[in-house]
Amino acid sequence: MAAEDLPSQFDVVILGTGLTESVIAAACSRVGQSVLHLDRRNYYAGNWASFTFNGLLSWIEQYKNQQEVQITELEQVWRSLIDEGEDAVPLSALDSSISNLEVFCYASEEEEKEEEMKTPLSSFQPVNAETVSEEANGDSTEAHDTVTGDDTTASDAKTPNEEHEVSEPKEDQHTSDISEPSQSQEEKESQLSSSPADPPVEVQKKITYQKLVKEGRRFNIDLVSKLMYSRGALVDLLIKSNVSRYAEFKNIGRILTYRNGKVEQVPCSRADVFASKQLTVVEKRMLMKFLTFCLDFEQHPEEYQDYTEKPFREFLKNKKLTENLQHFILHSIAMVTQHTLTEEGLKATQHFLRCLGRYGNTPFLFPLYGLGEIPQCFCRVKAVIDTRGQRISCSHFVVEDSYIRDEQRQSTAYRQISRAVLITDRSVLPSESDQQISMVTIPPLESSAPAVRMVELCSSSMTCMPGTYLVHLTCSSSGKAQEDLAPVISQLFHVSTIPGEEPSEGAEERSKPAVLWVMYFNMRDTSALDSSSYSLPSNVHVCTGPDDSLCSDYSIKLAESVFHHILPDEEFCPPAPNPEDIIYDGDGPQAEGPGFDESTNTEADKSLAEEEGATHEKSP
Repeated sequence: MAAEDLPSQFDVVILGTGLTESVIAAACSRVGQSVLHLDRRNYYAGNWASFTFNGLLSWIEQYKNQQEVQITELEQVWRSLIDEGEDAVPLSALDSSISNLEVFCYASEEEEKEEEMKTPLSSFQPVNAETVSEEANGDSTEAHDTVTGDDTTASDAKTPNEEHEVSEPKEDQHTSDISEPSQSQEEKESQLSSSPADPPVEVQKKITYQKLVKEGRRFNIDLVSKLMYSRGALVDLLIKSNVSRYAEFKNIGRILTYRNGKVEQVPCSRADVFASKQLTVVEKRMLMKFLTFCLDFEQHPEEYQDYTEKPFREFLKNKKLTENLQHFILHSIAMVTQHTLTEEGLKATQHFLRCLGRYGNTPFLFPLYGLGEIPQCFCRVKAVIDTRGQRISCSHFVVEDSYIRDEQRQSTAYRQISRAVLITDRSVLPSESDQQISMVTIPPLESSAPAVRMVELCSSSMTCMPGTYLVHLTCSSSGKAQEDLAPVISQLFHVSTIPGEEPSEGAEERSKPAVLWVMYFNMRDTSALDSSSYSLPSNVHVCTGPDDSLCSDYSIKLAESVFHHILPDEEFCPPAPNPEDIIYDGDGPQAEGPGFDESTNTEADKSLAEEEGATHEKSP
């Protein structure tokens, strides 16, 4: 659809397809607003995107080759078209939210023996135009440059609700029916064909770079790494809005921590505590007593009132908890810093505990095919807009932060997030099942270093090929991402000095998973900014990008805040109505369209029945 085919008036125009923008688009369209949803990128979700391995290589090449576009003359043309009382707001043509991107390949460069590969080999250097394979160029997660969205802004998440729980996907079950995926249905079917439900496939002991490229479509690599608390704002929104039926989720199987030079499992549920071999009987009793207190700590203010202005770690020491227990609670259950105040630490522990058991033995869920599926659950493609200059009016304009120029900001001092993405050959803590998703907490290796959060994904999460693991590391930046995270990676993984070289440093080094490929980058964190941080008209609403927290609560709360600024009297993301509750215009029966006979209605009836069954709450 060309621009001249679009209406010239919309209630809301939204630029950007990240999580916050997509939720706002869904919320506005759900209450009857006309929404035009756009993006300049050729993929969905902005910094929330997921890529195949080959698509990621293309994204890296685009990042390295992007240049600022000189649009001074074009700006003058646009300014001549504005009406009296209007103001032109030029947008940035360069996305500077990603910086310090470095890529290294440690996989063997030997050719595969089974067949001749045409893909060029990667060099053991940061990826550039020469090291990105030609095969990767057309394999990014594709979407149109500019798209519109409507109330098909919904999603296929099979998240259970309070009244009707749906069991989480089994280790060997991977059925997803997500529309407009970040990769084609054929690619997903290719992934499904090798899921653990199929007979085991023999995997080569040595995984080469060509193998990674050849199997690149089996990967779904997120730019941002987050998990979903089972009672967090995102899961609650998915359930309330009935968007949960547009994606599927897998439970995080275990929580691990790095301590005393090794990776250990954290006992966090009652069953874990009593089954733990790491804790003494006395420690088990102490931990259960403390966790029970945390569940309703507000009812016992006398227990902590003397520590409200003191760090949580001091409160833990005062409770006579052992070093073992202090480590588990501070770093892996509350997941707070050494300086976090006591009440905040207690609330974090309480939230963790209340999320246990809702869908599994840990508090967390992860969406199959990666986090990039979630924004797409809230938006659907309707049109492509050309650049021939149709004027489109709107009452409100919502825009992603990366489109805002520096001169439109009150301050250009930002926090940064350090990220690393690894492909490895085995788990950091092997177990009987090789199909577990693990969340690993890594306390600061030095007093000046940041704490690091690590998520290890197995192939049944549909994010990597069988025989490999996809590992995400995240921390608040104190420098370049490689400087922040390389020391942690060297502690937990074997990093070869020569591509494909086997470890020879001893049994301990040989027991570590080998890094096959790694990407480092910094991502701008603008979550501390608010409307006063920008010099923009009052009907322009800026959505900041992902923050450095584990969950997505900040982004969901921001979406709700922007929605209520636009529509203060409307409900945020109400559930879709049941089909029988829909009232059509006109008094008489509706005429059937061509082709609506009994045979053609079968699938539609089935779809409506499924939608009715998935809708657990009627709209008011």
